[in-house]
Formats: sequence, structure tokens, C-alpha cells
Amino acid sequence: MTVRVAKPGLLSTVQDRGRHGLQHLGIVPCGAMDPVAHALANALVGNDAEAATLELTVIGPELVFGHDALIALCGGEFGATLDGRALPRDRPVLARAGARLVLGRTLRGSRAYLAIAGGIALEPVLGSRSTYLPARFGGFEGRALRAGDTLPLAPDAAELAAARYAHLAAGATRRDGIDTVRWSAPPLTLPDREPIVLHAMEGQHFGLFGAAAQRVFFDATWRVAPESNRMGFRLGGPALVADKAGELLSGPTCLGTVQVPANGAPIALMADHQTTGGYPKIAEIASADVPRLAQLAPGGTLRIARCTLEDALALARAARARLDAALRAISWGYAK
Repeated sequence: MTVRVAKPGLLSTVQDRGRHGLQHLGIVPCGAMDPVAHALANALVGNDAEAATLELTVIGPELVFGHDALIALCGGEFGATLDGRALPRDRPVLARAGARLVLGRTLRGSRAYLAIAGGIALEPVLGSRSTYLPARFGGFEGRALRAGDTLPLAPDAAELAAARYAHLAAGATRRDGIDTVRWSAPPLTLPDREPIVLHAMEGQHFGLFGAAAQRVFFDATWRVAPESNRMGFRLGGPALVADKAGELLSGPTCLGTVQVPANGAPIALMADHQTTGGYPKIAEIASADVPRLAQLAPGGTLRIARCTLEDALALARAARARLDAALRAISWGYAK
């Protein structure tokens, strides 16, 4: 059971929830940049949370299915067609053997996740199928997809597609020649408008910056720079200069850490972030807001609102509750 890559898109990689608990060994977490959209896509095709999906970035690939497959596309809004017909987003779709899925440029957001019933059947590396591009391991040969690649699926992917779609019979419909359902999952991380607002706590080295730089950090409108990638989003805007210059010992970093290098342009660390860093850490973005940041394309804008640890925990609980509610609703769709 396979999917053939006719065109690779800009940056299409296999990702799952990441390889956690290994940073003390210098191994980065990796995983989906938008884990919320990744989780919804897996749930829509009946996969467990550990299954790998295909992460698509800005310009999607063109794929050909060798056998029937149950698929779902969540996250960024891409111009997508299945055999020339508009692909419904945020819902399960039955793709027939030989079907061609064409994913064009994103219309809103920057990343989408394509889940296939049974998952992408690659061998885990250190407990994860996520691709780590700088070290070239995990995923599909440790790299982004290329034209001519063939992605292996679960051996029973076609049977799973038929069986799981049969469970959806009560809500099933044929829409413009496409087998799907009448309901959909909510797009929980797509920005409604820009600039988006991210909540952030003062970082370990916030005090190294003077009052003017501290005020600018929270008052400015920042723009995602073209040099951004899965390791970190470089933010364009006013330069932030630390008043108390000097050497810093390298220390642990985490998802959402905002570092300020010597040029004064902040870097928000993302899924492939390094395990340690020596640049001053001016802030820590609330974990609940990182998936929304991941949906900004280069040129996207954001503002940063100061919050406390208690605020960040409340945001995380609220985000978890929204995701859990969406996952329950999807499970009800399968139960009917």
C-alpha cells in the first residue's frame, strides 16, 4: 500500500508528535509544527495519536494513491483538488485507487497535515517517525519528499479505509463526486486576522534588556522573516539591544523560547529548535499559542502580550479543552 509523490511541494515532510525526553542527550524534539491540526487530521481518519502525517508547507505536493485510502487535510487552507474536484477540508474523504491529490499554494495559514487511515508506515527512529532535516534522520530518509518517492502505508490501509468509512455512513455524503461527510472539525489554529496576538512570559534574561527594549518587545508589531524555518522564526522589527552585554553560558532551550542574537532580531524557537543556546532569552511564548504562530507564513505579523505563568497554564488548559471537545465530536461521528 503506497502513495506516489508526483510533485513534492515546497517542503513536505513526515511528522508525528516528536521524540521527547531526549534533549539531555542533544536530540531535538522535532514533530508537527502545529500539533493541534496534526491531532485533528489523525482523529478524522480514525488513527491513534501516535500515527505519522505528512506536513505540508506553503506549497503542497501532488500525490497519487495506489489503493483506496481514507484521508483528511487539516490546518492551513491550501488550494486542494482530488481528481480535479475541490477537496473538502477538515473532514474524512475516501480517495479511490488511482486518485490524484493536488495541493497548491496556501490561501490562509502556512502548514497543513494530511493524515491517511493506518498512518505512514515508516520505521521509527528513537521512538518517532518525525523528520529531523539538519541531521537527516527520521521520516522518509531524513529529508523532505522529492518527485518519484513512494511513501509506504499500512498493509491493510485499503481495508481500514473501507471499514472506517462504513462507520461514518450515517453522516456520509457524496459531494461533487467526492465521498466525504456532512460535518467537519473546527480549524482551531488558523489566524482569523493579523497581527495575531501571542502571550509570553518574561524570559530568564529579560532583566538584561533596558526599560526601552522591554517596552518595545511588547509594543511592537513583529513580522515573520523569510529566513524562518522549522528551527526558529526570525522576527523582523525594531532591534533589541541588551544593556548589560557580556558572555552568557549556554543553557537549555525549549519550544517557544525567544532568543535575541547580537543583531537584535528576536528568534522564536520552533519544533526543530536546538537543545541549548547562549543568546539572551528575553521571553517564553505560552505553549498554547505556539501552534498559531506555526501557521504564520513569512511576512505574517504578530504582537506579543505579557502574561504570567498562571496565565500561560490557564491558556494551555483552555486550548486542551477545545481540542478534547473537537476530538470527542469526531469520535461521535464514528459512533453513529
